Amino acid sequence: MSKSFDFRRARPWEVALTVFALSAPLLLPLAATGSNGFIREAVAQEMQQVDSSKLVAIGGAVTEIVYALGEGDRLVARDSTSTFPEEALKLPDVGYMRQLSPEGVIAVNPTAILAVEGSGPPDALAVLKSAGIPFEIVPEGYDRAAILKKIDVVGKFLGVADKAKELETTVAADLDAAVADAAKRPESERKRVLFILSFQNGRVMAAGSHTAADGIIGLAGAINATEGAFEGYKPLSDEAIIKARPDVVMVMTRPGAGSSDEEILAHPAISVTPAAASKAVLRMNSLHLLGFGPRTASAIRDLNKELYGNVSQ
Repeated sequence: MSKSFDFRRARPWEVALTVFALSAPLLLPLAATGSNGFIREAVAQEMQQVDSSKLVAIGGAVTEIVYALGEGDRLVARDSTSTFPEEALKLPDVGYMRQLSPEGVIAVNPTAILAVEGSGPPDALAVLKSAGIPFEIVPEGYDRAAILKKIDVVGKFLGVADKAKELETTVAADLDAAVADAAKRPESERKRVLFILSFQNGRVMAAGSHTAADGIIGLAGAINATEGAFEGYKPLSDEAIIKARPDVVMVMTRPGAGSSDEEILAHPAISVTPAAASKAVLRMNSLHLLGFGPRTASAIRDLNKELYGNVSQ
């Protein structure tokens, strides 16, 4: 320590930094970049030190990203929404992402867990976090920026940030091309789509704003028929359905979406809409369409083609 340093006259942060430097001289080269640079480097090193050799991925997009980064050999289990790529189906299934059993996850002896935001229930996540297993939440979102953020978070957690940047560049270019193609359609020609999450006993649960369905409909050059009416997924009254005036009713090909086209179109409110007049019921794979992962550009093109008959390049 320099003889000119006077602890009595030094400011508190100067004292703290000096004591830290004396107790850890090997870190001085990092500290020389400034306190903010030191903190960023320390955090980066800590993330790189996470043992992710036995990884559990929760969320279809998260699993897809792990494979897209070429790190699929780290996976020891996945959740039931993780069905792509095909190799993922060979992994043990720890259950539906929103109804996880901590015992089932811990049973595969993971060294790390990556879970998309919205996984749960909260008490199950609390148990997993308290088990001392490195646990990272991947932010959810339904636009271009959110997809790239997912890739960034997964890449950093796995210590392959460079590979993540390359994947982000590729995915971003593909997304931009798909969105630009869909955006060419004039506003006056865009179809109004009513996305039905569930249809049971004549009760329609539909998608509002700030949902994956709303996001993909807009990106594909269409209009959410419930635009601006509400957020999230909510039951619709007959009056609300009639007011929505959908040109197309969209349902997902997944368990629980078993109503026939005829049953849907015969609904008292849906039967008087343009969608019923043209018998326009569209069924698509929910995990592909609503995943908002590396394949979203493909989902945009698929939906655009189904709606308008376009053959995207």
